[in-house]
Amino acid sequence: MSWDFTEDAAFMALCDAFKESGEDSAMEFLAHGEGAFHFQELAQNAAGEGMDLSDSSDLEEFQQEVIENLEAMCS
Repeated sequence: MSWDFTEDAAFMALCDAFKESGEDSAMEFLAHGEGAFHFQELAQNAAGEGMDLSDSSDLEEFQQEVIENLEAMCS
């Protein structure tokens, strides 16, 4: 199943918060505070869309995709 998380409201909120934070590193942004909150919401939405993120390697892969998209689309 393919799900374009970049169209999800949680990703859009994450992107906006990243822009407003002034943080240079998406990884650092996701590691704490508002970034962690929005990432958790996005991961919950992913589960609702049928993505199984229960395996740590799948979750890491998803997180890396989110980081790459944040840096590409929201810097």
